[in-house]
Amino acid sequence: MSDGEGEPTAGDPEVSDEALMERYVAHGDRAAFEGLFARYAKRLHGLFMRQVNSRDAANDLVQQTFLHFHRARADFHAGRAVRPWLYTIALNVRREHHRRRGRKPEVSHDPIAHGEPRVEPSTSTRTDRLVRRALGELTEQQREVILLHYYEDLSFPEVAELVGASLSAVKVRAHRGYERLRALLGEDAGK
Repeated sequence: MSDGEGEPTAGDPEVSDEALMERYVAHGDRAAFEGLFARYAKRLHGLFMRQVNSRDAANDLVQQTFLHFHRARADFHAGRAVRPWLYTIALNVRREHHRRRGRKPEVSHDPIAHGEPRVEPSTSTRTDRLVRRALGELTEQQREVILLHYYEDLSFPEVAELVGASLSAVKVRAHRGYERLRALLGEDAGK
C-alpha cells in the first residue's frame, strides 16, 4: 500500500514498527501512530486481561499505555526497537495501576471476562481456567516473566530488558514459574 506518493502507509505490514515510530516522532504522523496502535492494542489488552479481572480496567490500561507512549515519544531513540519500549511502558502502567489499588495483580479465572461466550465448558475451557488459576498462584515476578515469554512471545533477553533484570534472573524466574505451574496443574488434573 502507498499514500499515492510512493510512501508506504502505516497499514502496510511490510512497514516496520521502527519506521512508523520514526515517522511519528519526526513528523507527528497520526497514521503512523494509528498503525502502531492497531498492531499492539489487542496484544496489550490480552496481556492486561491476564492480569486484571475487568475488561474495563484492561481497556483503561491500554489507553493509559498509549497516552504514556505518546507523551514519551520524544524520548524514543532512533535505532531502538519499538516493541520492548512499548511493553516497558505497559508494564510500568500496570505496576502503577496495582500500586494505586494497593493489591497484587489479579488473574482472571472467568472466561466471560475474556469475551468468551458462555457455553458448556469444554476440556479446552476447563484447561484455560486451570492455567489462569495456576498463574494466579505464582509470584508476581514469575507470572510477569511467563506472561511476557509464553503469551507475548518475547525472547528471554527482551523480557530481561523489559523487567529490568539480568538474563539469568529472568531464566530462573521462568524455570521456577514453569515448575510451579507443572506442580499446580498436576494437582488440579487429578481433581
